Amino acid sequence: MTDTTTEAAEQPSGQPRLILRLIAVIGIALSLFQLWAAGVQPLGLFYQRPIHLGFILVLCFLIYPLGGAGKARGPVGYVVDGVLVLASVVVGAWVPMNIDTIANAIFPRDIDVAMGVLTALLVMEAARRAVGWVMTAIAAFFLVYAFAGSRGELPFLADYLPGILNHRGYTLERVASQMTLGAEGIYGIPLGVAATFIFVFVLFGAFLEVTGAGKFFIDLAYATTGRQRGGPAKAAVIASAGMGSISGSAIANVVTTGAFTIPLMKKLGYRPAQAGGVEAAASTGGQIMPPLMGAGAFLMSEFTQVPYIDIVLVSIFPAFLYFGAVYLLVHIAAVKQGMKGMAAADLPSVRGVLAEGWHFLLPLVALIFLLVAGYSPMRVGFYAIVAVVAAASARALWIYARTDSTGAGFVALVRRGIELTLQALELGARNAVAVSVACAVAGIIVGIVGLTGLGLKFSAMMIAFSGGNLVLALILVLIASLILGMGLPVTAAYIVLIILVGPALTQEFGMPLLIAHLVVFWYSQDSNVTPPVALAGFAGAAIAGSKPLETSIQAWKYAKGLYLIPLFMVFNPEIIEGGPLPMVLFAGFLAIIGLVAFAAILEGYLFAPMPIWQRVLLLPAIIAIFYADFTIESIGAVAIVALLGLNWRKGRSGPGQAPEPADAGA
Repeated sequence: MTDTTTEAAEQPSGQPRLILRLIAVIGIALSLFQLWAAGVQPLGLFYQRPIHLGFILVLCFLIYPLGGAGKARGPVGYVVDGVLVLASVVVGAWVPMNIDTIANAIFPRDIDVAMGVLTALLVMEAARRAVGWVMTAIAAFFLVYAFAGSRGELPFLADYLPGILNHRGYTLERVASQMTLGAEGIYGIPLGVAATFIFVFVLFGAFLEVTGAGKFFIDLAYATTGRQRGGPAKAAVIASAGMGSISGSAIANVVTTGAFTIPLMKKLGYRPAQAGGVEAAASTGGQIMPPLMGAGAFLMSEFTQVPYIDIVLVSIFPAFLYFGAVYLLVHIAAVKQGMKGMAAADLPSVRGVLAEGWHFLLPLVALIFLLVAGYSPMRVGFYAIVAVVAAASARALWIYARTDSTGAGFVALVRRGIELTLQALELGARNAVAVSVACAVAGIIVGIVGLTGLGLKFSAMMIAFSGGNLVLALILVLIASLILGMGLPVTAAYIVLIILVGPALTQEFGMPLLIAHLVVFWYSQDSNVTPPVALAGFAGAAIAGSKPLETSIQAWKYAKGLYLIPLFMVFNPEIIEGGPLPMVLFAGFLAIIGLVAFAAILEGYLFAPMPIWQRVLLLPAIIAIFYADFTIESIGAVAIVALLGLNWRKGRSGPGQAPEPADAGA
């Protein structure tokens, strides 16, 4: 690592140089361990997951001080964090070193129970620091619920549980065993996915980032859209789609692409809150953009046992629908405000951008090819990282050969390559801490739900509240996602929701398993743009210099595809499950015109200003295309096409008077 990199990391974190170097060494060691396990010697789950968790916990307690990010530790903080780091090392090594004894024991040993309790406490404290106190509180609630029964550690709480939620209760020994001595608790599917697929692809994104892929995607977006009306905003949508395909964080997308796009949007005429909201909504879409889809695709594949490549393929069209809806809303806002495109002299050329960065496309092509060829996602991620390193090295050597015929700069070139590699290894580990901690603490929730049967009980409550009506059930899921989204990151919200409502959606309402998971996953994305707690919106507000709440409301408006597109999946399952080609095309057509009509209602403008009566008539027509009846769907489609056709004709007959800019954000 260079001194400049260290100093840059020290300024925002307030960490001493020694701690920063320790974080770098441990992060690099974790990334090398993960690469070795992904591409050289795969490990069993009771080796891979505990070792991964031990590394993550150590990094978490080093990166996030006891008192909070950016605060000095002080003597007490150093002592506490030192003890926690040592305990994390013990926890990470305990199961791998004692696996034979644990596997052959009829009853868990006292020391194994104690290690289970210690592991759960460390995970919950790490979650408090890296994810937030809400996730820790939820995990604590579930643990208390496991003890609340006539045979549990807290039998007196059984009297306070409603009848349907009552259960026998469990001892500390049983709960601790569930958490760490099997594959149904902390070392369950969520952490397993984080320790394999998610980490290697987060590392892949880090390698792309340090080699300049982010700038390439941003420049390419500007080159293709900059001359159009609202060009920077459209570039934000396209750049976020590109960055989202390699990044696992909506906030990372905002701060990466938004640093370029938000100032240009403001310069072009977008209000600050509008510019930040557009960027936040577009960056949120990066979480549903194949091939990576944040962490969701990997978790979904494990939960549903559907091949990862199949999930990627069925998610392409819905992702394009989402970005198309954001793009259309951006375009309408630009037209309403009379914006123009940027001057060609201020924009890079497509040919020039591709000439400089075409090699960044090679790892993505290799990734897609290997997925289609049937390789496991973890092995694909390993080879994709190798492809990034090979492409960047070949490009650097080619430039060096053209510009330095003396060979004097070869040592400097090699040194720079090593520095970038170490930087990527550290960055990948840092970026994986929060999601791995979230998956670990989610394992506590998953384990308790499996132990107590809470999932089936929650499903019964959901059916009772909805009266067996699927629409009401989906509204309940949406409300739950809104509530969870105020305190949980996307991955955690998805896991908690799916284990609670998944059984009801699939078993009681007959929803196909993959569609149920996709619906819950899409609704969970709302946590990035949901006021009053919308982290992607807040990140956009910080760059735009606007009020966080106002920016979040704008982001919420532009991200409305998160609500409608899952409904299309439910009521027009052909766009996910396939079927006869005419039905698939018709379902896709309904989805497109429905989103266009909804955008027109929302903005009151499409090709020309739209009268109130047209907006009122469009609403029942949109509702009609959701009916599982071909005749009603067709009537709704005809009505939408007719009303939009009238608006198009009005736009062709005269320019019409667009609303004043002050009304554009309404």
